[in-house]
Amino acid sequence: MARVVDLRSDTVTQPTEAMREAMATAVVGDDGYGEDPTVAALEARFATLTAKEAALFVPSGVMGNQIALRVLCAPGDVILTGAHQHVVGFEMGAAARNAGVQFWTVDDAAGVFDPTEVAEALAAEDDHQVAVRALAVENTHMYAGGVPWSSPVLAELAAQVGERPIHLDGARLFNAAVATGEGAAALCAPATTVMACLSKGLCAPVGSMLAGPASLIERARVERKRLGGALRQAGVLAAAGIVALDTMVERLADDHRRARHLAEAFARALPEADYDPATCRTNVVSFDHPEARRIVADLGEVGVLGGTVGPRRARFVTHHDVDDDGLERAVAAVARLRG
Repeated sequence: MARVVDLRSDTVTQPTEAMREAMATAVVGDDGYGEDPTVAALEARFATLTAKEAALFVPSGVMGNQIALRVLCAPGDVILTGAHQHVVGFEMGAAARNAGVQFWTVDDAAGVFDPTEVAEALAAEDDHQVAVRALAVENTHMYAGGVPWSSPVLAELAAQVGERPIHLDGARLFNAAVATGEGAAALCAPATTVMACLSKGLCAPVGSMLAGPASLIERARVERKRLGGALRQAGVLAAAGIVALDTMVERLADDHRRARHLAEAFARALPEADYDPATCRTNVVSFDHPEARRIVADLGEVGVLGGTVGPRRARFVTHHDVDDDGLERAVAAVARLRG
């Protein structure tokens, strides 16, 4: 039987041999006491890459997002964000439970915000509505198909919202950097805090990073402990994260190339979906179809795994563990689909 082509998510990636070696030889200490040198090195590396004062290693991207909301906002505050962003629909209502905040959502079907909707939300305070206290932006925007935000667009949004803090959910930040040709620091410049995952396209087995002003990151350490995220000899995990940042970013372009090829195959096979493959600029192929779940099931039966992120929205994600041969097998399976 042919090897399965797993396109469910880039979270299924396996650590590289270099990561495994780094983990096996990592120098460790008790990070609860701030004594793990490998964790400290990873945090310093990420702070430098994002041009932020400090960074924090956390077990997951969801925890990184939740900690950011807790340090930027108070219970009852309104956060302006896109209706389809991860913090709204894919974190199991964590923002309400953990931070006690509420969302004002704007249309982000294309992956970015409509400035007019943002202006109306900000102006609503004059109409006796709760004031917007912060923003959350997802880059790349997963639901929309891995759409990257560029730094000029982010800068325009930051100018529009004034002094309000911005949290950048950069779970796939480095995919955005590769797609736009901009450095991570440029993409993070308008944001107060930024989270990025090490365990998606960068292939580390565990962990995400949260960066921002030193004063906020010190508060974030407290919130990490409150959420049960403080780790001890975490250098064995941080070592893989350092390798990920140093060796796995540039190769994301291969994932993007393969995703576009797959997107073109879906567009040919399912014309009724009206899917424009040119919108696929990173590693996420995502499109609407009335029978999205059936399409995913049909492909699964022939060993091509995908998923849905909505009742009518299919998603397939390319990554390091799907090579050109695997991608061609997926494309061949897609060509046999019936809409």
